[in-house]
Amino acid sequence: MSFRTQPLPPARLNRCQLFGPGSRVALFEKMAKSDADVINIDLEDSVAPDDKENARRQTIQAIGDVDWGDKTLSVRINGLDTPYWVRDVVDLMEQSSERLDQIMIPKAGNASDIYAVDAVVTAIEKAKGRTKKIAFEAIIESAAGICHVEEIAAASPRMAAISLGAADFAASMGMATTGIGGTQENYYMIREGQKYWPDPWHWAQAKIVAACRTHGVLPVDGPFGDFSDPEGYRAQALRSATLGMVGKWAIHPSQVALANEVFSPSDAAVTEAREILAAMEAAKASGAGATVYKGRLVDIASIKQAEVIVRQAELITGK
Repeated sequence: MSFRTQPLPPARLNRCQLFGPGSRVALFEKMAKSDADVINIDLEDSVAPDDKENARRQTIQAIGDVDWGDKTLSVRINGLDTPYWVRDVVDLMEQSSERLDQIMIPKAGNASDIYAVDAVVTAIEKAKGRTKKIAFEAIIESAAGICHVEEIAAASPRMAAISLGAADFAASMGMATTGIGGTQENYYMIREGQKYWPDPWHWAQAKIVAACRTHGVLPVDGPFGDFSDPEGYRAQALRSATLGMVGKWAIHPSQVALANEVFSPSDAAVTEAREILAAMEAAKASGAGATVYKGRLVDIASIKQAEVIVRQAELITGK
């Protein structure tokens, strides 16, 4: 173990991030009343160019007017390769209430992208005397982003989360697919005449998780485009959770419950985790560094695994 300890990520629930376009005001109240932990109001891909200014204005109004409860409230700005992003950041920071928690930075390619937004946010926070420090979430959506994901994770103390944006990522990588997440029809192997479909997103997700865990940032899985396929969504969410991701996007309200289900530890898992912690406490009291629980060895590493489950359960209970 390195003498530089791995920092803990922000202590917030992030099982589901529900997206809605800033141009559709009628959705805001419904989003606020949903069971999603994070609300992402979108100013980017889901808003037409001619509607950008109106969507920004409506979003700023809704940040203060809508009762968002205890949810993390995030706004996805436009990409840094567009003429919209600076006005997005400036208007959000100068005009919105302090209910805003987070700015989502799309298509992050390197640490400089995060620095650019950070410089503007920091200057306006100081000028306006804002007391709440805005957090950042970056989306990895390009070959450059995945190559530089560790420097992105470490780019600012504001970094709270990193997501994988599968559609733009696939386009940047030149992947032969139009699917958004999930199994890809032509990405298969054959063994003894049977087809097996591996996960084409696995390596990118694992790289994001490693970068995030190294720097105390929450790793989040992105969208699953086919909202008529709940089992496909659940399957991808389960793989993501197994890899260490803490949550997943929902682009349709029907996906919220699925994400919350997958990324919430079961009662049985929480009970077992607490029993492991109790068994290890008893072992330590007797001078042992390990013990046996239900026929298997548990040790210091087991404590760390159990603590993750218990911590998540306590966050959910606290909600």
